[in-house]
Amino acid sequence: MTTNTQAQHWDIFCAVVDNYGDIGVTWRLAKQLSAEYQLAIHLWVDDLASFSHILPALDPSLPQQMFNGVTIIKWDQPLSISYTPGAVLIEAFACDLPQEVFDQIENCRQQDTFIPPLWLNLEYLSAEPWVEGCHGLPSLQNSGLKKYFYFPGFTNKTGGLICEHALASERDQWQSDPQYRQQLFAQLGLEGISDADKVISVFSYETQALTSLCQQWSQSDLNIHALIPKGRSLNCLASIMGAELEAVQAGQAIQYGALTIHILPMTDQDGYDRLLWSCDFNIVRGEDSFLRAQWAAKPFIWHIYPQEEDYHLIKLDAFMQVYCNNLSPEIASTWQALNLAFNQGDTKRVITHWERLNLVDLPLQQHAKQWPIDALIDADLARRLVQFVKNR
Repeated sequence: MTTNTQAQHWDIFCAVVDNYGDIGVTWRLAKQLSAEYQLAIHLWVDDLASFSHILPALDPSLPQQMFNGVTIIKWDQPLSISYTPGAVLIEAFACDLPQEVFDQIENCRQQDTFIPPLWLNLEYLSAEPWVEGCHGLPSLQNSGLKKYFYFPGFTNKTGGLICEHALASERDQWQSDPQYRQQLFAQLGLEGISDADKVISVFSYETQALTSLCQQWSQSDLNIHALIPKGRSLNCLASIMGAELEAVQAGQAIQYGALTIHILPMTDQDGYDRLLWSCDFNIVRGEDSFLRAQWAAKPFIWHIYPQEEDYHLIKLDAFMQVYCNNLSPEIASTWQALNLAFNQGDTKRVITHWERLNLVDLPLQQHAKQWPIDALIDADLARRLVQFVKNR
């Protein structure tokens, strides 16, 4: 009798795009699969330097290291560490897997007991209706292997949303005690923020809509604090910050009327979650930050990654339709118009709709608190993914 001793680990390959977006998603998924399902996860990453911004303890020079139970492997060309087929092979966001992967699988297929890994393409998150029909579909490749398309999404006919099991209770505990927020702000070197002030986190791409909002915030009756890391958001604020933009450093604060711009240091993912929990409003970009803003249970703007022929606006509209399903028409139209103006860089309309949003702030906050409960439906992405693998 022959015993199958094939490795049962999962491999996830991630090509880092836009610095933090793709690796942010795959790192959260890898950590959750390891912690909650005791799976051996090998995370292959082609840009450890960018990865280290959200995992500061990571050493970009090392070919292999372990954090949170996940083995992180440097994805070199060619591979400096040989690939050994496991139970599951995930290519994140249609990245091109190295040829060595297929060579090794083909070599192992000569063994009678070898079972090729279940090959999945983890797609980008979308609320578009067509996702339901494509989720889980197989595609026969030239190698003779089947590749399944796994689509995260907002309905029970999709792959679900990344959300750790204990996240909601941790968030609720944090938000129930104002001392946690003040302690976090102190750790980040943020001074002069009172409980009566409005605090807004900003993690966007370049857009003149942000410039206009900052100018509007500077004339507010309330003190407003914009918490912005060094990076793309700041690039469009030169007219406000002047020469200071060139030499700006984490921990610095720039006063502009009623607005104080605080320059944040980069943080790990847990720290970013806590930052979102602690702000009154969040402006986020990409996919990972976009979803974490939803789990923060606070109102937000999603600055979606621009695509050719404005296809990103179709994706934005699809999400807004889902998010606003239970909102009154007045609140929904105001929030949708604000998001659209921000994404179109409309400097006038973004101010108009921001002012209108303040009039519906309380019901929008209530909706933001209920949304995470509604969005998860019956299972998160990791749970559905594990079940998907078991079913096949």
